[in-house]
Amino acid sequence: MKTKPVLCAADVDAILAGARAEAVANGWAVTIAVADDGGHLLGLARLDGAAPLSSYIGPEKARTSALGRRESKVYEDIINQGRTAFLSAPMVQGMLEGGVPIVIDGQVIGAVGVSGVKSDQDAQIARAGIASWQASLA
Repeated sequence: MKTKPVLCAADVDAILAGARAEAVANGWAVTIAVADDGGHLLGLARLDGAAPLSSYIGPEKARTSALGRRESKVYEDIINQGRTAFLSAPMVQGMLEGGVPIVIDGQVIGAVGVSGVKSDQDAQIARAGIASWQASLA
């Protein structure tokens, strides 16, 4: 039997706090979502001023990243390079940059999805949340 780490509530809170700090420092109104490795939503923070639609897009980016075990930008790139049939792939609706997997010891244990600003800025916020949390583990 294999074992792997899983995200607990304190981990989710720490990731959300780190991502929120990055967004606030840049004046960005976004929604931040944290999902487990199965793409199930564990935590959500919609910052003041974030568009209501971002509260749907952020979790989908996190789900896509968690289920695909890679950044959601990979799927955006696949589609932009002409493979539009990939739009029919099941269970992945957040095929835009801004979903970043959480990897511990080579295992994807979840993902962060952010929506509300430019896609590369969404990814920056997600990575900042993960990095802040990982630094607190050291």
